[in-house]
Amino acid sequence: MARRAWPACPACDDARHCATCADRRTCGEHWRYLIANDGPVLHLQCPGCTHTWSHDTRPGLPRRNGSAPCP
Repeated sequence: MARRAWPACPACDDARHCATCADRRTCGEHWRYLIANDGPVLHLQCPGCTHTWSHDTRPGLPRRNGSAPCP
């Protein structure tokens, strides 16, 4: 079974109208592949549009659309 995560995809924003995602609950439809993580930094891929990005989960850090490019 693949590891999954639920941050919003900055490329397609496919979950923008999903009530479950808006409530920050685990959604069975709008999950992301968790490719790897480096501590608080998640490396993700959207199964819908195949965009890859990195997401820093530490609170209070400035973010560009909630993401940064994957290394």
